[in-house]
Amino acid sequence: MKSVDVMKRIFRISLLISTVLLAISCSSDSNEVSEEEKPSEELIADYSYNESETEVMQLVNKHRKNIGLKELIKVNHISFKSEEHCNYMIANKKISHDNFIARSENIMSVMNAITVGENVAYNYKTSDAVMIAWLASKDHKKNIEGDYTHFGIAVKIDAENGRKYYTNIFAKIER
Repeated sequence: MKSVDVMKRIFRISLLISTVLLAISCSSDSNEVSEEEKPSEELIADYSYNESETEVMQLVNKHRKNIGLKELIKVNHISFKSEEHCNYMIANKKISHDNFIARSENIMSVMNAITVGENVAYNYKTSDAVMIAWLASKDHKKNIEGDYTHFGIAVKIDAENGRKYYTNIFAKIER
């Protein structure tokens, strides 16, 4: 009788461990990268900024300057990585930080960044509106006001519904 109880207990523990391992492996912040976001170890030098992207960068730097922080330097490579993520979100019809680890590792590797942060947003019609929302959020505001030196931005429109997707990536790069 005792050996049956021991076997039941071992089975329950094994089942619990399997469940925990499965939950961890299904995390949305996994390092599995979709085809849209395959990391490239080359520096992307060209990026063409649209009006919304330029406005958001100006608003971020205006806010930083108003509170006594240094303005951030725009980096085309970081904007390219932001654009890849906007395209991913549009293709998957969801707002997310999926594959952030891969993006940050790429920026750290290619740009020699020390730290990387990211803000995303969806369906804000104006640059002012997205900035107001980000500043009202403790974590988003922390990135905007963080110890970063460089940044990139992408604002892309979903052709199917006309809604905007935003990805703003921040990096601390010491040269």
